[in-house]
Amino acid sequence: MPALSPTMEEGNIVKWLKKEGETVNAGDALCEIETDKAVVTLESSDDGILAKIMMEEGSKNVRLGTLIGLLVEEGQDWKQVEIPADTGDPSSLAPLMAPPAAASTPPPAGVLASASIKMEHGLGKLPIRLSPAARYILGTHGLDPSNITPTGPRGILTKEDALNLLQQKQKSKAVESRPMVSPAPTQPSVVPLAPQATTVSSVYPRPAVPPISIPGQPAAQGTFTEVPASNIRRVIAKRLTESKTTVPHAYATTDCDLDAILKLRKELAKDDIKVSVNDFIIKATAVTLKQMPDVNVTWDGEGPRQLQSVDISIAVATDQGLITPIIKDAAAKGVQEISASTKALAKKARDGKLLPEEYQGGSFSISNLGMFGISGFIAIINPPQACILAVGRARPELKIVEDEEGNEKLQQHQLMTVTLSSDNRMVDDKLASEFLETLKSNLENPIQLALH
Repeated sequence: MPALSPTMEEGNIVKWLKKEGETVNAGDALCEIETDKAVVTLESSDDGILAKIMMEEGSKNVRLGTLIGLLVEEGQDWKQVEIPADTGDPSSLAPLMAPPAAASTPPPAGVLASASIKMEHGLGKLPIRLSPAARYILGTHGLDPSNITPTGPRGILTKEDALNLLQQKQKSKAVESRPMVSPAPTQPSVVPLAPQATTVSSVYPRPAVPPISIPGQPAAQGTFTEVPASNIRRVIAKRLTESKTTVPHAYATTDCDLDAILKLRKELAKDDIKVSVNDFIIKATAVTLKQMPDVNVTWDGEGPRQLQSVDISIAVATDQGLITPIIKDAAAKGVQEISASTKALAKKARDGKLLPEEYQGGSFSISNLGMFGISGFIAIINPPQACILAVGRARPELKIVEDEEGNEKLQQHQLMTVTLSSDNRMVDDKLASEFLETLKSNLENPIQLALH
C-alpha cells in the first residue's frame, strides 16, 4: 500500500482494474484506492504480470507498506509465485512493484533471524511515537507507553493501544482490590451475608458501553449501531480537532449588499452568460487577497509564509465528507472562467476523481452554506492556511436611504453575512477588519473586479 497523499496512513481497496494473470505495462492502472482525501488510481511502475492479488476489493484500513499484490516478470510462471508468509507486516515486505527476483529468492533462515534481532534491538532505542488521543489517555491516567507494543502505522501508539493498556491497569487494580476472606467471628453476626453476585458486581463494575444491536431484531434498551467511518471522515475529524486545539481562532463578521451583483447577473444572463453569486464571491475574495498580500499567507511551523499566487480552496460537500478543491491563481481569472472551474472541480470531488494536485495546497478557503438557507455561521480554519470565509444566504432587509431630492425612504436590499475566521498568529484583528472592509467594497462594486 503506497502513500498517495502526504497525510495518508492507510487506504481502502475500492476496485482492481487488472486480474490475476493479466499482462501489465508501466503506466497501466492497477487498482483504485480510497485515501484520506479521494479515490486515486494506482499505476504500475514496471512491466510484468499481476501474479497475485493479496488484498481483495473492499479491503478496509490497509496500512501503508502492506503487500496488496505481487508482480512477476513476463515469461515466469505466475501461478507458482511464492507468497511471503507475513503479508501484513510492512517492515518485512517489499513494495508492490519490487523486482520479482527478490521475492522468488528468500534469504537463509539464519539471515532473517539475525536481521529480526537487530531490528528489535534498534527499535528499543527509538522514542515511542504517540497519536494525540493516545498521548491524552496516557497523560490523564499516568500510563507508561513502554509497557505495550504499538500497532499503528510506522510504529505509532494508537488510541486503541492506550485503551488496551488502561484496561490492563484497571484489571490489575481490580485483582489487587479484591477483599481477602477473613476468619469467621466467634459470635454469630446478626447481619446476613451479602449475595455473591453483589460482591462480584462491586469488584467488576458493569461495562459502560452498552451491547451492540443485532440487525433484524428489535433494539433493546441502551443498544446502539456502529456506523463505519471512511478514511476521509476520520482524517477530517483528526484535522479539525487539531485546528481547533492548536490554532488561535479569531472571528469578524460583516454584512454585504448584493444588489449590484444581482443586477449584474441579470444583465449577463441576457447574453447567455450564467454565473452564480458564489463565483463573484470567489473573484472578489481573490482580488482582495491580491490587494492585501499580508492575508495571503500560511503558517510553516516557525512563522508566516507569504504566497505569490492566490489559490482559493472551495469547500465541497460529498457523501464521504468535506473536501476543498483549489481554484489556482483565481485573481487572474475572470468570473466566467472561475464559474467553469468551480463546476468542474465540484463534479470531480463528488465523483471522488480529484487528483492530488487539485486539492493539496491553497492559500485561503471559502465555505458557502447560503444555498442551504443558512444565514450565518463560523468555519474552522484549514491549516496551514491563515483564514477561511464563511458565507451565508442572501436575505431581504429594509434600509433607510435618501432619494435624489434628499428625502428619506424605506428600500429593500439583499444582504449577505460573511464571517472571517483568522489565525491570530498571522492575521490580527485589525488586519482581519481591513480585509473584510475591502472585500465588502469589492462585492458591492462588482464592476471594479473587471479591472483585476
